[in-house]
Amino acid sequence: MLKIIHTADLHLGHHLHGVSRDYEHQQFLDWLLAQLQEFNIDALIVAGDIFDTANPSALAQTQLYDFLVKARNLCPLLDIILVGGNHDSAARLNAPAAILNALGVSVVGGLMRDEQGEIDWQRLIVPVKNQQGEIKALCGAMPFLRHVDLPDNSADDPLISGVKTLYAELLASLQQQAIHDEALLLTGHCYMVGGHLSELSERKILGGNQHALPADIFSADVSYTALGHLHLAQTVGDNEAIQYSGSPIPLSFDEQHYKHQVLLVEVKADKTIATSNLYVPRSVEILRIPNANGYCELDEAVEKLKAYKFDSSLPIKQQPLLELRIALEKPEPGLRQQIELCVAELPVRLLKISTAYSGNEKSLADVVQETRLEELQPEQVFMQCYENKFDAMAPAEILSLFNELHESLQETD
Repeated sequence: MLKIIHTADLHLGHHLHGVSRDYEHQQFLDWLLAQLQEFNIDALIVAGDIFDTANPSALAQTQLYDFLVKARNLCPLLDIILVGGNHDSAARLNAPAAILNALGVSVVGGLMRDEQGEIDWQRLIVPVKNQQGEIKALCGAMPFLRHVDLPDNSADDPLISGVKTLYAELLASLQQQAIHDEALLLTGHCYMVGGHLSELSERKILGGNQHALPADIFSADVSYTALGHLHLAQTVGDNEAIQYSGSPIPLSFDEQHYKHQVLLVEVKADKTIATSNLYVPRSVEILRIPNANGYCELDEAVEKLKAYKFDSSLPIKQQPLLELRIALEKPEPGLRQQIELCVAELPVRLLKISTAYSGNEKSLADVVQETRLEELQPEQVFMQCYENKFDAMAPAEILSLFNELHESLQETD
């Protein structure tokens, strides 16, 4: 039997409205080290978005490499598999691969091709060993697939068809190498049909989520597929063998109520699997008032704040992160100053004030939310600009081209 921990979407280096999450990430990484030891784990799979940006800070990189060294020292037989996500730079992840391989860490930042332009599938195939050093599984470590990775074809939906083709080729390579009847594993960083999104924190990928992938791209011959990209932990359909681990910490206020976790996957001798959730302790509280998607008047929000039981002994880095959602009849230029006076003596960090306007003739149920530019995704800005100029919604083809252009610019960065 193999014991695997599957996690994804670490987003090391992330900032929430300008506030660093380094403390929370370090707490998670320390906790994860303890789980690796407690459960005697054979392999750790990180399914993409290791960093929050293509150019992570020195501190974010140090956190990752310190963790890898500690994991190797504490668990000498542990296999570690890292794959690139849409937030990651494939080149940056691939650069230290040779050094990390010496630590037992397999890194696949992106697809690599030979001089003839053929994909090096062997580089994506990672043996997974048990505590006795016996190879019991082969993992096809597929990274996030960009438009340039997909083969040219004339299918009605070339994006989905291209992804299917690449997974079929990887599976064929896995099966060819599995001469001792090893279990087969896959990774993926993608958006699957029926996936539940956290819109404020997850970038739209592969054509702006217009091209959600069907579950049948993963063969029934695969024991387990470890997915990344969606921050809410979930299975694909009702198939326990295809799962998103979710992000280990909340990356937006929308994720306040997520149960953040990693997945413990047990691969049995008959190649069937059993999964269980290991819930990540929340080291910093995420607080939204009101505690839902609605809005309340300022006086009510202040009363809720006063009634909340804060821990005044917490250092600043552990104090709750706060969003207030205020309903107004009209713009109030002095609103922020009023709120800052109210929270000045409280052990809480005010990160965001969201406002919505009801107007004199409407109830709070009819509020219209005001959104700041920095809170919009690039696609949302493009869609609003297109609608303003042409008085029509942007066609799907135009949106797809915009997302392809945006993605290519991210790769350049």
